[in-house]
Amino acid sequence: MKEWKNLYPKDFRREVREGKWTAPTAGVAPGYAQANLVILPKSVAMDFMIFAQRNPKACPVIDVLEAGVIEAPSAKDSDIRRDVPKYRIYEKGKGYRETASIEEVWEEDFVSFLLGCSFTFESELIKQGIPMKHIDLGKNVSMYKTSIPCKSAGSLTGEMVVSMRPIKSSQIAKAVEISGRYPQVHGSPIHIGNPQAIGINNMEVPDYGDGVPIEGDEIPVFWPCGVTPQSVLMNSGVDFFITHAPGHMFVTDIKNEDLGR
Repeated sequence: MKEWKNLYPKDFRREVREGKWTAPTAGVAPGYAQANLVILPKSVAMDFMIFAQRNPKACPVIDVLEAGVIEAPSAKDSDIRRDVPKYRIYEKGKGYRETASIEEVWEEDFVSFLLGCSFTFESELIKQGIPMKHIDLGKNVSMYKTSIPCKSAGSLTGEMVVSMRPIKSSQIAKAVEISGRYPQVHGSPIHIGNPQAIGINNMEVPDYGDGVPIEGDEIPVFWPCGVTPQSVLMNSGVDFFITHAPGHMFVTDIKNEDLGR
């Protein structure tokens, strides 16, 4: 059996492009940074760039592809239209549809943003003996909408989305310290403990991803999440945009260690 999760990024992207991997990417290509994806018409791209600059915890930019460009500088021989396991295409008034390729809707004025993803520091947490329960259970990470406001830019406004990982109370300080070394992939947690304090009323039903149980001496720890742009762009009434499906990331050639302090 092929060791899917141990493929190098270029090889993994090829498998995605050929339709051989369509699942969430948590745990794949260990040691290499994964990225959230936002693709926008050029007319909206500047507002989004400013929004990301004002909200670096939720939207840490690690790469930008100029209008019409399909190869990411951070991923040699990549194709931004085909190298994500599952995309979401959003149209105002129609919600979204999911697809394995966006070639059919690609336009030469599309600007692509790659944003740091917390899957990157998960590898480092695991190395240091802090288990990631969603990976152990074969699930996508739990993601929730919150009441935490983002700083607006132009027409873009909305609240932060967070990802949650149950962490044993004895390991929380260590998890905060390790993730804090990686500000380009969301950095340290935004909140620890009581979910209602940040507007989450039902932990059993995430807004995105899968439910992950919290047991024993575990405490929910919440990190800013790269799904925030999807929520904000929808909230702001943007006519058309494309993202990754939550948990289905673009795998770059950047080594995790190069994003750490």
